[in-house]
Amino acid sequence: MIQNQAPVEPSDMLAYDRVAVIGGGAWGTALAAVARRAGRDVSLLARREDIVAELRDEARNSAYLPDIALPEGIGATTDPEEALADAQVVLIVTPSRSIRAMSELAAAHAPADAPFFICAKGIEAGTGLLMTGIAADAAPGRVLGAVSGPTFAVETAAEHPTAVTIACTSAADGATAMPDIAAARLAATLTTDSFRPYVSDDLIGVEIGGAVKNVIAIACGILAGAGFGENVRAALITRGLAEIKELAVVLGGRRETVTGLSGIGDLMLTCSSTKSRNFSYGAQRGQGIAEDQVFGGKPVVVEGRENATTVTDLARRHNLHMPICEMVRSIVADGQPIGEAFAAYWAAPIEAEPRALDISIAHPAETEAQIRFEELLP
Repeated sequence: MIQNQAPVEPSDMLAYDRVAVIGGGAWGTALAAVARRAGRDVSLLARREDIVAELRDEARNSAYLPDIALPEGIGATTDPEEALADAQVVLIVTPSRSIRAMSELAAAHAPADAPFFICAKGIEAGTGLLMTGIAADAAPGRVLGAVSGPTFAVETAAEHPTAVTIACTSAADGATAMPDIAAARLAATLTTDSFRPYVSDDLIGVEIGGAVKNVIAIACGILAGAGFGENVRAALITRGLAEIKELAVVLGGRRETVTGLSGIGDLMLTCSSTKSRNFSYGAQRGQGIAEDQVFGGKPVVVEGRENATTVTDLARRHNLHMPICEMVRSIVADGQPIGEAFAAYWAAPIEAEPRALDISIAHPAETEAQIRFEELLP
């Protein structure tokens, strides 16, 4: 664990001067903008030539961040060698399903001593690996970390005040002094007058928060779309937080991490705004829109759809019951009718909030609760 130390002066921090970002989407572009505004030499590896040209010629990415003026000097390219050859740190900012391939790509082109920080959230299907676990498998020997927290890319890119958690395990690189820990160095690298990082050594806790919150957001979105109010959303956020804590702890994370930015902070944001693709997806399903018609039938990445299965698969391996996540899985993966799934959740036996208090009471209004949800939800 990173120990409390005397404050370190900025002049003593070994900030990374050359930052490579893999991913030309909204969040990748926003983080590249943060690094550039912090005075760093930034390269951005994108897949699309039009995005590269616009970033270089106009300092914009209208495909993902329309109407946002970005700082000049972001070195966008589609060439991995050009983007990564001189990087001191690499931020991998692609959808979770691409992390394995992008980690392999980065390992092939980045200097051996450049740490990789994963800026995607989720759990890999089949393996049950967190994002840094995938990177460790694909790029063995690398110092690895994660950047997570309550962030909408458009607000970060527009320089709205934003806070994140940057995590790595100090044992990963043998560092013990704060100026040498990779997460602390990246925090010093990215800090601006609008972007404030916090540092953690609980990589598991940080990553679990990011993976599970998307699933809870779908549940909140469904009920919001169906016309329910704020009471039930608060209940789902709170009980969802309990599920995140239990999974984090069983995997070796810390409960207090889940009460931080990467846990409750990210959960509150994602569960409360249509800017969240997961919440918006749930809201459309709650309005009765069919799966193949959500987002007008466009292929929008909604991480929570896959995470509903990967999270519950991982929990089942550890004999851990996560009822909200299981409910969402039953809807998005198993095809259970929404009303039926919520009715089963809401009518479950009454429990105590502290798990140590072993209480289970048959729901006195079980039938009425089932009828309420089955009738009001599609």
